[in-house]
Amino acid sequence: MGDMNLVRPLGLAGVSCAVVAPLGDPTTYSRFVRVVLPWESFSKNLDGLADRLLRFGAAQEEPPVLFFEEDSHLLFVSRYRERLGEAFRFILPEVALVEDLVDKTRFQPLAERLGLPIPASRRIRPCPGSAPVSIDLRFPVVIKPLRRRSPWDLIAGNSKAIELATEKAFRELWPRLASNEMDLLVQEMIPGPESCIESYHVYVDHQGEIAGEFTGRKIRTYPPSCGHSTALQTTDAEDVAALGRALVRKLDLHGVAKFDFKRDPDGVLHLLEVNPRFNLWHVLGARAGVNIPAIVYADLTGQSRPPSAKARPGVRWCTLPSDLFAARAIGLPMWSWLPWVIRCEVTSHINWDDPVLVQAVWHRGSSNVRKSLSRLMQSVKRREA
Repeated sequence: MGDMNLVRPLGLAGVSCAVVAPLGDPTTYSRFVRVVLPWESFSKNLDGLADRLLRFGAAQEEPPVLFFEEDSHLLFVSRYRERLGEAFRFILPEVALVEDLVDKTRFQPLAERLGLPIPASRRIRPCPGSAPVSIDLRFPVVIKPLRRRSPWDLIAGNSKAIELATEKAFRELWPRLASNEMDLLVQEMIPGPESCIESYHVYVDHQGEIAGEFTGRKIRTYPPSCGHSTALQTTDAEDVAALGRALVRKLDLHGVAKFDFKRDPDGVLHLLEVNPRFNLWHVLGARAGVNIPAIVYADLTGQSRPPSAKARPGVRWCTLPSDLFAARAIGLPMWSWLPWVIRCEVTSHINWDDPVLVQAVWHRGSSNVRKSLSRLMQSVKRREA
């Protein structure tokens, strides 16, 4: 359950995939994909999805390994873990910890109880006709949804969060927030651009040992503030790794996780969130020498782990054309951006040995041509009749 950023590191390790995705999704055209299990949405008929997966898993010679890339995938696997465990192999944190980490409201008291270095936050739920609440936080702040879902897009567009510099700006935004009636989190903002966000990526095996890890940082996002990652780079940040390992122990975490930190102007790291699932960084980590999905696969199938050294710093990833938009938004000239992209080691969905976008366009184009020819032939037959 994921895109090419998860399929590719597995494919490069010699592992073929069955993909759960909508029909026509570019990932379904990858040469590493052997089976497509069409499914349109992870928000509807999850019992039906579980039944379909169980039928597929039971039909295999050995239980397949189940991978999951998004929060909706993670919650589905976690909440159906007993049923899915009858036909699949996977590794997850405990049920309560998964819920605590995904739900930002539950994460706040967990972080306070364990002494995690998070910014001060408050939960709010603006309702139509209500007056702005007092949040008792230092401005500037950021506002983000407790879980990403469609009503948020009506407020913030493509942004993951909204930055507010003053209490006046917060009060002016309130009517828009209230009109959508969502549970939201208001958090004190750590100064600095998105490029100050660094991350620790880890796989903790069933014995509680760290079997793979690497660090990285964002280069660009789109939109530039609170946007989605468009350019990333591996790093050799020992303080990020050390803090990540310490938090793994505090959380008693098993499985795969990404810890997002933001480094303030004084160099102090603040924890923003913990995502206990696979993510787009794993294809970059594989290219840097730490293929976490492949290590997980080897462990769960009883095979020898692939060689894994310390990840090489400076390995880059970007997604196109989004990174071009991100570069333009921050005023980066084409003559500076283009050489960076050309030297980029990993480009999402664009690979000379697996051109999924080209294949997707070709297949869709061929399908349209076939439909047009079919309509033409039917028209000719009607005229002849």
